[in-house]
Amino acid sequence: MADRFENGFGGLVAVVTGGGTGMGRELVRQLTAQGCDVATCDVIAENLAETIAICTADGNSGKILSHIADVSNESQVLGFRDAVAAWRPHVNVLFNNAGIGGGGSIVENSRDQWDKTFGVCWGGVYYNTRAFMDLLLAAPFGHIVNTSSVNGFWASLGPNTPHSAYSAAKFAVKGFTEALITDFRMNAPTLRASVVMPGHIGTDIAINSSKLHGNDPATMTAEQLETARERIARAGIDTATVSDEDLRTFMAAGAQAFRDSAPMSAAEASAFILASVQRGDWRILVGDDAVILDELVRENPKDAYLPEFHEKVQARGALGAIAR
Repeated sequence: MADRFENGFGGLVAVVTGGGTGMGRELVRQLTAQGCDVATCDVIAENLAETIAICTADGNSGKILSHIADVSNESQVLGFRDAVAAWRPHVNVLFNNAGIGGGGSIVENSRDQWDKTFGVCWGGVYYNTRAFMDLLLAAPFGHIVNTSSVNGFWASLGPNTPHSAYSAAKFAVKGFTEALITDFRMNAPTLRASVVMPGHIGTDIAINSSKLHGNDPATMTAEQLETARERIARAGIDTATVSDEDLRTFMAAGAQAFRDSAPMSAAEASAFILASVQRGDWRILVGDDAVILDELVRENPKDAYLPEFHEKVQARGALGAIAR
């Protein structure tokens, strides 16, 4: 399968969802640097504009089509598809990358929060796969690269942090992509699929998720702050004597630390993903965290949600900055 990308991605056409920040931005940068034409969408206009400005400043030879779209909204996805179809006659590679966090608890979080997270992380993959199928089939060969997560095989961030919406969506993405392998072999032999399962990568997902859920620490209401205090207390951190302003600072710092303390940068992760796709890998574990966690879950799956398992993960040096 590697011969499909024997010349890298130069001269091909790719679609990247969530191209405004993180791995999406880096995929756009690295693809256009190779001479790949890229259509990319994001829901935050200023982030998408910054991605384009960076690629322009880098002097990348690949062309970019940008589009504002919420991937959890099928009509907006179809509008993106129509813009791409008017721009290029086919698509070689679809990177279903867009994702947000939130909706951790099906008990405590609102239906809107839960559904929004699930809708972006799973619905975005499904809607874009359906929308771009004809353009992928129109190409000499097509490849779909779906971003799942280590939370696609381990539905946890540690014993004190509910993580239900994101994990459910990422399990769906993993299962869907694996099912496509047989589906494509039988019904679309020019197509292939890969599932990407990153560990802790340095992205702005925590920052962007707070904004998209209306929980930006800078603008949270008194009621939202009180809810945050209760949630943080259940995780074992007492903020009862912390002022509202200090609490805002604490939460903002946590989102920034997720990005800045990661053992692997978005640029490194994206380079690894592209190299893996080019090599023909269908199952792509990104980062040492992912490799270690995959090994431990397979070794003893029945204990994967016990506190002792979390301690074993950290003892191996995995997810030390986020699992709690």
